[in-house]
Amino acid sequence: MKDSVISIDPETMGGTPVFKGTRVPIRTFIDYMGSDDDIREFFDNFPGVSREQIIRLIEELDNVKERILVSS
Repeated sequence: MKDSVISIDPETMGGTPVFKGTRVPIRTFIDYMGSDDDIREFFDNFPGVSREQIIRLIEELDNVKERILVSS
């Protein structure tokens, strides 16, 4: 994923998938979505992640889901 919003680099957070240009793990956003927290709270706590990055992440995850469903 050349233009991915996700960065995986052993030098950043030990290779944990993070939002490109940040040290914010993708998992942190997913955990927020699975809780009672409001999306605004995520942005307040992680101002380095933009709305556009979240939209692109959701699009990427949707594409992965589609590839999995098609190959099933």
